[in-house]
Amino acid sequence: MELETLRQKLASAHYIHDETLLTTLTVALELGRPLLIEGAAGVGKTEIAKVMASALGRELVRLQCYEGLDESKALYEWNYQKQLLAIQIQRDRQDAGDLTASLFSDDYLLERPLLKSIRSEKPVVLLIDEIDKADEEFEAFLLELLSEMQVSIPEVGTIRAKTIPFVVLTSNRARPLSEALRRRCAYVYLTYPDLEKELAILRAKLPHVDDRLAAQVAVAVQKLRANEAILKKPSIAETLDWASALDALGVRELTPDAMRKTVGFVLKNSEDLHVLDEEAPEAPEHCGQCEGHRHG
Repeated sequence: MELETLRQKLASAHYIHDETLLTTLTVALELGRPLLIEGAAGVGKTEIAKVMASALGRELVRLQCYEGLDESKALYEWNYQKQLLAIQIQRDRQDAGDLTASLFSDDYLLERPLLKSIRSEKPVVLLIDEIDKADEEFEAFLLELLSEMQVSIPEVGTIRAKTIPFVVLTSNRARPLSEALRRRCAYVYLTYPDLEKELAILRAKLPHVDDRLAAQVAVAVQKLRANEAILKKPSIAETLDWASALDALGVRELTPDAMRKTVGFVLKNSEDLHVLDEEAPEAPEHCGQCEGHRHG
């Protein structure tokens, strides 16, 4: 896909991006390279995979990583109940060798996200979310898929990809990832958006929200993220939730009272709420981003 074509598709999906990200996505897609995206929780890493699936018209196949994740949850599993039933029905009707061979066929194979993504007749977007939460052993297991676009199943052999998925891996940097994995991927590091980009996201995703309110929300979120006492920095999704909540209440200006009543949409733990209560922040009264824009 050409760069300008992808730019138009991202724009139609109301996704705000910069040129570096656009170029990396285009080249990674063209070369069939996996893309590793690192950054703090809430900066929009997972959203990139979702937007790319939408832009490319592909199914999104998601593997959520966690400690202890293994092949049976990520790649494949045999349908043991169906195998046992087949053994009971066929043991007197079929040669033992033929029966054993038949038990390890596609009829008894349960696809998990990794196998599904490479056996799909149409290319998909494969999201391997929060790879840093998985064990190092699982990370090593992934290398065959990422480099060769194939997987090995002992009872079946090597299964090569029918189509090449666009693979997106995300990491919150909970632990260091191996150099072997990094070498196989294109790389993007995301940070929280600056004020201008955050406001652009609000306007793109929530065009019905009053411009002045959107600007005040963007300023307030920027201040919350800059506050070192805030433990869980507000994500982009929480910025959108907060603006939506205020708009649903008919609020047109982010007053201290409106902030106190709706802060649970942007701060999600008691310690951060306590910080806000102690500091008694003033709601933003003016933002330069408002100049020249409509107000409701």
